[in-house]
Amino acid sequence: MLDRISVLLFSPAGGTRRAAMELAQALAYDTEIVDLCQPGLEGRTWQPEEAVLVAGPVYGGRLPSLMVERLAPFCGKDTLAVTAVVYGNRAFEDALLELNDCVKAQGFRVAASAALVAEHSMVPSVAHGRPDGQDLEQLHQFAGRILRKLEGEWAEPSVPGQRPYKEWSPMEAVPQVSRDCNRCGLCARQCPNQAISAQDPGKTDASRCFLCMRCVHLCSQNARSLPQPVQAALQQKLGPLEQVRQGNQLFLGE
Repeated sequence: MLDRISVLLFSPAGGTRRAAMELAQALAYDTEIVDLCQPGLEGRTWQPEEAVLVAGPVYGGRLPSLMVERLAPFCGKDTLAVTAVVYGNRAFEDALLELNDCVKAQGFRVAASAALVAEHSMVPSVAHGRPDGQDLEQLHQFAGRILRKLEGEWAEPSVPGQRPYKEWSPMEAVPQVSRDCNRCGLCARQCPNQAISAQDPGKTDASRCFLCMRCVHLCSQNARSLPQPVQAALQQKLGPLEQVRQGNQLFLGE
């Protein structure tokens, strides 16, 4: 086991956090979370003897652009890195390659990578309940393989993906607000891109919202949801995946 690992985490809806923390806690006795969903974080540099786990969700086969922006102030000095992207049972396409390119450009050395499945943030019936017990057992086994690899000389793993990365942009929609909203303001305070008005939580800036679904998952009143036509279109597109179990893909380069 490593003594300590820092987890650079971008997890608006929570699925990425659960998968990443299971892996981190299987790798090290002590973990530290750097929450990239929080604006205004100060930069930091990790030393060669330290280790980080960098994890984020897959949006349309890419990393969220806000995550890439928030990663920029964090650097390594040939620091060990484990990378993970978390996807909702469809595909991760160029996201893991993009993440590895980002962390290497900032001075980290990638020892292992993973594409992990979690419940889909927009259509929760897809990959419902994942990561489940089978996934978690696989993550713990993968952590053991990573630790054994680090005992000797090691090389960076090769991961799927293409450059230039695929084009992607979020749907032109924002979560709608029902009469059940009690204006508590939690959604505004927790929005990663400050897209929700603090004075009027019923208003969402479409130019800043990237449909991360954090506000929907956080709302204790269930007052926020995707517009019904968007829900219907997503269900039609992704519904067939309810019967499919995509596997976690693990890359060690042994």
